[in-house]
Amino acid sequence: MPAVTGGSSGCLQHHAKARVSAHHLLVGLARTLERQTISAFGCAARRILRDGDALAHEVGSDRFAVAMLSPARAGRPPESNEVRAALERIAAAMSLSTGRRMQTGWWPVEARAEIESIETTLDAALERGAREREHGEMLATVGHELRTPLTSIRGYIETLLDGELDPSTARRFLETARREALRLGRLVEGMLEFSMLDLSAPRRDARCDVAEQIRATIDATVPLARDRRVTLRARLPQSAPARVDGDACMHALVNLVENGIKCGGENGTVEIACARAGSFVEITVDDDGPGIVASKRESIFQMGTRGDVAGHPGTGIGLAVVKAIADRAGGDVRVLASPLGGARFTLRFPTE
Repeated sequence: MPAVTGGSSGCLQHHAKARVSAHHLLVGLARTLERQTISAFGCAARRILRDGDALAHEVGSDRFAVAMLSPARAGRPPESNEVRAALERIAAAMSLSTGRRMQTGWWPVEARAEIESIETTLDAALERGAREREHGEMLATVGHELRTPLTSIRGYIETLLDGELDPSTARRFLETARREALRLGRLVEGMLEFSMLDLSAPRRDARCDVAEQIRATIDATVPLARDRRVTLRARLPQSAPARVDGDACMHALVNLVENGIKCGGENGTVEIACARAGSFVEITVDDDGPGIVASKRESIFQMGTRGDVAGHPGTGIGLAVVKAIADRAGGDVRVLASPLGGARFTLRFPTE
């Protein structure tokens, strides 16, 4: 028995020492990485910034701050494109040295209070940087998507201008060009919708009646529903006040209802409901289409992710717009299976 007890105790001591050693190793690696990052930050900043600019970093933090205090040419403050360029060059040098991806952002400081509350300012800068990257990804997505319809339209028009087609073929080519032009228009509209979500801080005083916005959305989407012989049904309270801008709310609702009309079956049904749920106003949009598989329910809200409903390909923009509007208002959006057999999108906006 003593041998067994002693052996067990020795084993426990061995594991305890191993855990301590592993902890010390991780701490050492973290400190080494921080030293490498600090060194890369300092070297890159000194090479790229001006003498009067300032750097800041707190030991143990993963945030590095730059204050571009020196005036640019002709004594003017640095412009936004100069700030972005400097930050990207510094981040690239840090990534090259450490092998870690760096996130950047910037924020104009106009009062001393913003300098004293540095954490809040850094949060605002990083949020702005994330939104700038989101806008850049959106523009890249739209730019890529625009090429296909433009090429198609140009090809059909050039063939028609040759004038050697029979009337039936010429009409078919014109109809195809028209469909591509309509698709091009939808892409541009999506880009404009997303551009409305500017990089400024969201308005905290924005309010609207969500029930009223749903009624306006139904009026706006009736023509599309009529074309697909889809019935729109609504279960709404008399009013549903929420903390969200009215135009932004309707943009999100139109995207969800149009998505339901297009993805649901012809001669089908789209149901819109609204109710108070705790500290949120909750809107649900149900369709009777094929639904969305569980593995794709998160990715469909990412910029550039396109739906794959036969005959109704998405642009990869609409649902990203919905998510951006919900996030900026302090709400959320998700998708699950619908009692109608298709998808149920649930959009929530805070009431306070």
